[in-house]
Amino acid sequence: MTTQVSPRPAASPRPGASPLAARFVARLAALPRTFVRGRVGSARWERPALLGLLLATAVLYVWDLGASGWANSFYSAAVQAGSVDWTAFFYGSSDAANAITVDKPPASLWLMALSVRLFGLSSWSILVPEALMGVASVGVLFATVRRRFSAGTALLAGAVLAVTPVAALMFRFNNPDALLVLLLSLATYFTLRGVETGKLKWVLWAGAMVGFGFLTKQLQAFLILPPLAGVYLYAAPHRFLTRFWHSFAALGAVIVSAGWWVAVVELVPTSWRPHIGGSQTNSFLELTFGYNGFGRLTGSETGSVTGGAGGVGGAGAAATGGMWGETGVFRLFLGEFGGQITWLLPAALLLLVAALVVLRRAPRISLRRATLLLFAGYLILTALAFSFMAGIFHAYYTVALAPALAGTFAIGASLVWMKRTALWARITAAVAMLATSAWAWVLLDRAVDWLPWLKFVVAALGLIAAALLMVSPRAAWLRRLPGQWWRRATVAIALTVALLAPVAYTLDTVSTAHTGSIVAAGPAVSGGMGGMGGGGMPGGRAGFAGGGTPPAGRTGGNGTLPNGTLPNGTVPNGTVPNGTTGTLPTGGRPGGAGGFMGSASVSASLAALLSVDSGSYTWIAAAVGSDTAAGYQLATQLPVMAIGGFNGSDPAPTLAEFQADVAAGKIHYFIGGRTGQANGGSSASSEIAAWVAESFTAQTVDSVTLYDLSAGATASATS
Repeated sequence: MTTQVSPRPAASPRPGASPLAARFVARLAALPRTFVRGRVGSARWERPALLGLLLATAVLYVWDLGASGWANSFYSAAVQAGSVDWTAFFYGSSDAANAITVDKPPASLWLMALSVRLFGLSSWSILVPEALMGVASVGVLFATVRRRFSAGTALLAGAVLAVTPVAALMFRFNNPDALLVLLLSLATYFTLRGVETGKLKWVLWAGAMVGFGFLTKQLQAFLILPPLAGVYLYAAPHRFLTRFWHSFAALGAVIVSAGWWVAVVELVPTSWRPHIGGSQTNSFLELTFGYNGFGRLTGSETGSVTGGAGGVGGAGAAATGGMWGETGVFRLFLGEFGGQITWLLPAALLLLVAALVVLRRAPRISLRRATLLLFAGYLILTALAFSFMAGIFHAYYTVALAPALAGTFAIGASLVWMKRTALWARITAAVAMLATSAWAWVLLDRAVDWLPWLKFVVAALGLIAAALLMVSPRAAWLRRLPGQWWRRATVAIALTVALLAPVAYTLDTVSTAHTGSIVAAGPAVSGGMGGMGGGGMPGGRAGFAGGGTPPAGRTGGNGTLPNGTLPNGTVPNGTVPNGTTGTLPTGGRPGGAGGFMGSASVSASLAALLSVDSGSYTWIAAAVGSDTAAGYQLATQLPVMAIGGFNGSDPAPTLAEFQADVAAGKIHYFIGGRTGQANGGSSASSEIAAWVAESFTAQTVDSVTLYDLSAGATASATS
């Protein structure tokens, strides 16, 4: 006789516990099974496939993450400052002594600064939060699509997002865009939950996500508001007045979640807080509606590197976008922009039309159509804004399109595949496949010396996939094939055609270090310069942004710089790759002053000199421009004043204020080598540089020009 051992019963609450506690304990006990197996009723492979996707995404985004060093040192310096001073943390100051802020709100800096507080200052502690936000964005997109579509469709959407080249770039970089993408993905998810349930709480959460998106990258976050509001007003299961009230309440959530920080900044006396970087009047509202707002659309960005209103790229250049490339409906397909995001865009637009045909008879409250409309509206409106904005526009901005493009493509492909018994659906799928392979050929051909064989492989597989997609699933001869062989082969080849080229671009991106303020994914292409139209150098690749030469084989095509010039200074040796003569900001070479493409390299001996007697000064040094100051601050982990903010064109400090700080013994050294350029903004930084050069004796340390300001009281009194 055998003894049967009963399985251990699940944990249960103590007698007399409330039903709420009982439900909590039951859910807690079920967590391990739910995590591994997924929800009851889901296929056995679904949850392992999702976990595999998230794990692969995490590996992709953290692989050799430290190779990019400080990445964008402009933001890394602000993260360092926020990790040691709570005032700098709150405002997003460039330095711990709170002279000036970065030219964005601080939300994206908060997460990185908290990481640095926990783990210490390093490239990894700054960049790992960005990578985790990328993994979370893939998970949120999967959850959004999965609620009304198959697991395969949701996995495809997540995979497309994960391997989009510009997504792989920005989720391994410390610009604000990673957090913005996550927040907008959450806003999409919450809005669709509101459409599904009709509950107000979901749209309030969506509004809060958009509000925090504003605290990440200001008005760009609001581009998603029309699609969110439009879909909810159309599809939510309520009468119209209730839908309107819910939308109005969500707008209130946007205002509250964004406005609390803005109110503090605007109400606190200016003498109690740092200057708002990027603003000529020390006003965050001016920054919002000017330099970082409507100025991006019109090109009138006072104090920017575009030259301000009427300058290069200013209002007078609105039709062409000036140095940021031509504007127009095809802008995102041109130059290096195309390789960042548009691999699947032609197919997605075609499949979108076909999917709307499939759902044309769905009821108003159809969640499938609401999901498609929201992704499509988000995609099209944001793409149009990027296409026609005449101000500063970098290639990496296009990461904002990635979740919407991935969702639209996956849903459109799924709905057309479901209708493949119809001839029109098969023709649509085949045309979409041919368009994808043809466009991949064009994009790959722009990177002349990079994997020249790949375009031939994609083109050949595209023809095969198109032919397979034209075969009717009702063909009699298919019944003689074993199992689902034909269907699986068709899907496998089609996905290979769709993803092979962007995956190759993405692998190139993650295997290459990126530094500086202007970065781009993938290999260097003809006409590419990290967003500057007409350039010819690799955008932001390590070894050039901070000086030196581009990586081997990355000479950057044969384009020319607009009018042959860029702001301030000269590139080392006076030339741009391929022999194109042009100018760049002064410095940017090892031991030099840095510039807007990357911070300076600082020797150990120079860092040690600057750190001597640091406790006696508020700032161990001052330098024109935030990027210049950032290199020295990161090398010493001590406050360095960024005169004039990012471009050296902000009136912070004025000459009189700087002289007062010097007289008070607050600044030890002035780092020479770069002068500010007003670009329609303040000339205070140039006045300060001239005054220092006239009033103090220069010394050269490791090829860097320094002025010791410790005798500042005498010099200030004399001036």
